[in-house]
Amino acid sequence: MQWRRPGPTPAQRRRDIGVAVLVLLAGVEFTVLVDSMGAYPFLNPPGLPAQVAWTAALSLPLVVRRRFPLAVMLLVSVLFLAAQWNQAGDSLVSSGVLFLAIFTVGAWERNRLVARWSRIGVIGVMFLWLGFNLVRFLLGPDVPSDKMDGPMDPVLARVLYGLEFNIFFFVFAYVVGEMAWTAARRQAQLEFQADELRRSQEQNVRGAIAAERMRIARDLHDVVAHHVSVMGIQAGAARRVLDSDPVLARDALQTVEKTARTAISELRGLLGVLRADAESDFQAAPGLDDLPELLETARSAGLEVSHGVYGDPREVPSAVAVSAYRVVQEALTNVVKHSGASHVDVRMRFLDSALELEVADDGRGRSTGESGFGLVGMRERVAVHGGTLEAGPRRSSGYLVRASLPTEEIA
Repeated sequence: MQWRRPGPTPAQRRRDIGVAVLVLLAGVEFTVLVDSMGAYPFLNPPGLPAQVAWTAALSLPLVVRRRFPLAVMLLVSVLFLAAQWNQAGDSLVSSGVLFLAIFTVGAWERNRLVARWSRIGVIGVMFLWLGFNLVRFLLGPDVPSDKMDGPMDPVLARVLYGLEFNIFFFVFAYVVGEMAWTAARRQAQLEFQADELRRSQEQNVRGAIAAERMRIARDLHDVVAHHVSVMGIQAGAARRVLDSDPVLARDALQTVEKTARTAISELRGLLGVLRADAESDFQAAPGLDDLPELLETARSAGLEVSHGVYGDPREVPSAVAVSAYRVVQEALTNVVKHSGASHVDVRMRFLDSALELEVADDGRGRSTGESGFGLVGMRERVAVHGGTLEAGPRRSSGYLVRASLPTEEIA
């Protein structure tokens, strides 16, 4: 869509009033000076009051030149020709007013087609008027020979002088107006782009804040849910055998104590990450080397855990390692809390360009709902790396969680 220049601001309107007043004062002064010197360009000029009146009529429309550029140019053009016809109005000031009117149409008229052809039309009329004046000059009285000192024919010199001066005058007014319009459009585009960039940056900041909140929520859920689930199971077991088997109850309570300390340690680490710079985000976070301890925690909750690693183990990006650990942790938490399983199989496969994880149990195989924080958190963690997650009941029995995390960007 074609850009439409906004109307003048109140400050610009005030400046237009000031310009009109200055032009009027300059016109009156020039008229007085020219009349006083006897250097008036016309043979039979009207009296000084009439000349001042024509100067005022030409100057006053400039007050609204930016609000109504086309109307002002047409009015000034008509007044300019009328003043010339009546041999009134100083030619220098009136020509400046006409120049300013043509320039303003080029710089401010919103309809660019109208701006172009109206200026061309006015310039064409002015050249017709120039030709008419040249014909009058040729048919008029001869110029005294003692005033002609140049080597050129006086008629040819008059024609060339009028053409060259007016061509420069009108072309300059046209081109400068176009340049002012182009500069205003570019300025508006820059301001629009700057505003778009500012809005985009604000949206990015809001998105980053929301993503960080989601990450914190996932980490808190993974840390708290897993360890609290194990603590609950161990505390329940200790309560049931407290009288009959104090030794077993003591072992269960020791597991509760150890799990609580681990949870507190991970929470402190998470809080430390939040207080530290972003560079330390994954330095204290758990990774693949911490999986055996996680599996031991699941065993202490009464699960039989089997663990297999396939492929050639290798270093993976720290962010991928954290996500892999959290996926396994959340899957084991769901097994402990919801499945009623007695056995869980955890497998980790190092493929050519991905790390694949599987957590399968022999429990009831019922989904806890796609809207649960655990599954949602796992999907979000995997999606961050462009991976995939499958979660659902197995054909025979139990539940399966399979995650694939790309690792091809590892250096």
